[in-house]
Amino acid sequence: MTAIEMLERLKKSYPGALIEAISDDNVHFNVVVESEAFKGLSRIEQHQHVMKVFDVELKSGEVHALSLKTKSI
Repeated sequence: MTAIEMLERLKKSYPGALIEAISDDNVHFNVVVESEAFKGLSRIEQHQHVMKVFDVELKSGEVHALSLKTKSI
């Protein structure tokens, strides 16, 4: 998975959100998602929400590390 592929999947999962996905090696990713979908959710719940989008890749090791910053807008 590339950072561009990750960004596209996040855009589909969180329409209208402000999203940033960066990776130097396509294994370790830094992601920022600001979305209305997070309204009323704790930070942990927000992170779990995003991690579900990449469940298969995280379990297979394709995405080794996913650093998240989330915020409700």
